[in-house]
Amino acid sequence: MKIIYCLTLVSLLGVIVSFPSSGAKITAEKVGSKIHVTIDGKFFTSYIFSEDEKYPFFYPVNGPVSGGSVTSMRNAVYPHHTSLFFGCDLVNGGNYWQEGLERGRIISVNAQIERQGGDTVVITDECIWSRPGALSPVKDTRRYIITSPSAAMTQIDVEITMEMLMDVHIRRTNHSLFSARMAADLAVTSGGTMINAEGAKGEKDTFGKGSAWIDYYGKRGDGVEGLAILQHPSNPWYPSPWFTRDYGFISPTPMYWPENGEETFLKNGTQLPLRYRVLVHAGTHAEAGIAKAFEKYRSGK
Repeated sequence: MKIIYCLTLVSLLGVIVSFPSSGAKITAEKVGSKIHVTIDGKFFTSYIFSEDEKYPFFYPVNGPVSGGSVTSMRNAVYPHHTSLFFGCDLVNGGNYWQEGLERGRIISVNAQIERQGGDTVVITDECIWSRPGALSPVKDTRRYIITSPSAAMTQIDVEITMEMLMDVHIRRTNHSLFSARMAADLAVTSGGTMINAEGAKGEKDTFGKGSAWIDYYGKRGDGVEGLAILQHPSNPWYPSPWFTRDYGFISPTPMYWPENGEETFLKNGTQLPLRYRVLVHAGTHAEAGIAKAFEKYRSGK
């Protein structure tokens, strides 16, 4: 039996979110196919949307302790893991996740800086999912809100709405939706910690488990830093189960556990709003207050 989702668009642009401010000045500059973001003059990240990439993504995502990226760009074993990104495999016969542009691409058509120069940067984009010889199954709109609640934390609010341009079949796949590939030195296999909202740790106890958030962190020099992904409770399938790997991968996704065991079916015209909050932080999950941060996110702050 197929499960049909007919979801109504939530106007994410109408959501008012208040942020604690550290007084940091956050600026953005569009240079070619990248938007560079700095916080108090220090480079934080680039939103990359070049024509030779599989999909738009953020890299590096620099931590507050080391100044180096808490995510990794790619590696030889998993070159389709590209830092902080959004995509999906097995969509109407196309692949909008793994390497090979001919198999499918998510193309940025309107990356813009909506706001910059105060305590907030807002980046917007419109993307079309394209594959040679096939009609586009999906388009999406994106809004990224970057703030700095404190010197020890940077926040990226992610708002992505997928619109189905035809009936869409997503076969069971672990390659799906919002994801982060952690830097190798922060991975559990290198001594790092992956922990969810219930306190479960590591791949064995977090894989396939629904949870509001997962934090991934490790030691760097004399400090600790990492990255947490929080799911918003308004998301369909909340709390989505997580696809996790001790080598440094986290993704909240229902697509690997479809309700009928085979595929997720989204009817033509369905609009699927998804919201996540990314916290790039110093310290452990307890020191960074990830649980408290989720409660603020839940309440609209």
